[in-house]
Amino acid sequence: MHFVLASASPRRLALLAQIGIFADVCPSSFAEIEGGDSSAYNVVRTNALGKGREVLPTCQKSDVVIAADTVVALDNKILGKPKDTIEAKEMLRTLSGKTHQVMTGVAIFHDEKELIDVVTTAVRFRKLTEAEIEAYVATGEPLDKAGAYGIQGYGALLVETIDGCYNNVVGLPLTRFYQMLAELEVKLF
Repeated sequence: MHFVLASASPRRLALLAQIGIFADVCPSSFAEIEGGDSSAYNVVRTNALGKGREVLPTCQKSDVVIAADTVVALDNKILGKPKDTIEAKEMLRTLSGKTHQVMTGVAIFHDEKELIDVVTTAVRFRKLTEAEIEAYVATGEPLDKAGAYGIQGYGALLVETIDGCYNNVVGLPLTRFYQMLAELEVKLF
């Protein structure tokens, strides 16, 4: 089976490799929507479908094309990737001591079929000090991550609890992804 990842995300590629999928990377040039009046659910669903559909014509019918989009949302407001360190600090202050949602839209295309789902994980940050926020932002880790943190790195130290799929917070809910493959009759083992 030939897999194609419609993303350049190193985290998604690593998660796929963790379950034995070594996908070709074919980043989508789909113009993602960022929110506006749309709910976080609709944003990740629309973006995942758009990314996959944009890459699909470059693939074989028998390929398994995987597309995903992840956002961090607090009180239905999407916190994207910070533009700079100032915005990263603001996001972390906003998330401090609160529970937010991480939503990933996953779209899989195979044999002229497509399947889409959205997985949500609740993440609670502990109360952060200003010194901790400054030190974390100084690592550079928050600058390319939705919500200005990465749970798989130093950001793990900010998280008090999670309710739901850990891998979803990293960028791809592996269990639901596996179930979706099974629905499309794609076997991993």
